[in-house]
Amino acid sequence: MDTKSKHLLIELFDCHKTTLQDQTKIETLLIQAAKAANVTIVQSVFHKYFPQGVTGVVIIEESHLSIHTWPEYGYASVDFYTCGKGIPEKALDIIQSGLIAGRTEVICVDRGQSLTDTAMSLRYHRHAMKN
Repeated sequence: MDTKSKHLLIELFDCHKTTLQDQTKIETLLIQAAKAANVTIVQSVFHKYFPQGVTGVVIIEESHLSIHTWPEYGYASVDFYTCGKGIPEKALDIIQSGLIAGRTEVICVDRGQSLTDTAMSLRYHRHAMKN
């Protein structure tokens, strides 16, 4: 099956803790990232937790971009799932620099494969990136 879907799982470590708590900044950052990836934004919804943390999703015509932050650990997880002509890799630099991440790990999954094929591709697609 050829779905032309791609799913980036982005792990961001040693991030700026104040930024991870700033709902407005996080939402602006993800919208900029979606635009850089050349996808069509439909809507965004973000929620700030107390005492800390932000969760949000940018719904795009091609699927979604979501984030969950843990300021107490300096950590954020981002999922960017696209189908069609979007290029989610173009969002990486914006997200990394915006969160001031010290270390980033990315898994890229081509969706629409059998579980056996997907498991094998996951095994070989994890990349650590130093900023």
